[in-house]
Amino acid sequence: MMQDDVFFREILANCWDPSIRIHECNQFKCDMQVLSTIPVMFNYHIPAQDSYDIARFLNDHIAGICKDHPDKFIGLGSIPMQDTELACRELERCMTELGMAGIEIGTNIDDINLSEPQFMPIWQTAEKLGASIFVHPWNMMGQKQMNKYWLPWLVGMPAESSRAICSLIFGGVFERFPKLRFAFAHGGGSFPSTIGRIEHGHAMRPDLCAIDNPKNPRHYCGHFWVDSLVHDQMALEFLVQLMGKDKVTLGTDYPFPLGENVPGELIHSMPWDNKTKEMILWDNSMKWLGRK
Repeated sequence: MMQDDVFFREILANCWDPSIRIHECNQFKCDMQVLSTIPVMFNYHIPAQDSYDIARFLNDHIAGICKDHPDKFIGLGSIPMQDTELACRELERCMTELGMAGIEIGTNIDDINLSEPQFMPIWQTAEKLGASIFVHPWNMMGQKQMNKYWLPWLVGMPAESSRAICSLIFGGVFERFPKLRFAFAHGGGSFPSTIGRIEHGHAMRPDLCAIDNPKNPRHYCGHFWVDSLVHDQMALEFLVQLMGKDKVTLGTDYPFPLGENVPGELIHSMPWDNKTKEMILWDNSMKWLGRK
């Protein structure tokens, strides 16, 4: 796979072949999988019309796989976020024509935060259509300054998720669109572990933090979903306590290196009752997707 004209990653057939995915899901006893494009294909940095055309191609492909295997896959679309009109147009097509559950977007749109005014019509359209929104880190801050040791993936990605969540909180997006169903990858990144700092900063410097939304950031914990992909029992326990056991979903990052070796293994290892595990392994995801 190339990113522009630079080699990015070698990918295997399980990135696009549904038969292989179904076989591997069966091996891991995974009944259903949510399909979305990989973040390198967001294409927010290219001309909007080109991004729109690529998104339509990718969405048609994913929708076709879901149509062929409705008991195995649920689809999320991608949209050209850099152009509000085109983004809303493709979002509506994803929901009304392709039968998708929602969309996947990046944590920033070519360095623009998700709270900026040009995105408000997109959130309004998503809320009206009942679209789920999955936010995955990409275009990581500081990437050029820390490209050694895989730090963009280990440090930049968690920071990006916190950037997106804080932008949506401080910018009043959650307040303005209370029915939106946002979910954030990788346990919400560094947001959960820094909520105390975020809350304290909001209280101590309201002139900087509370200019668009006066509510305590902690108020929004449990307002959105995060996945379980934190690779640590203590971190997952804290995440469930902070967000609520109904707002954590199974996350796998399949089929990439930072994913779980066995999807759901961390959840199964937790000292929880079966009902809690069932919620996190299945129920919460289906509620976020609007399918339950």
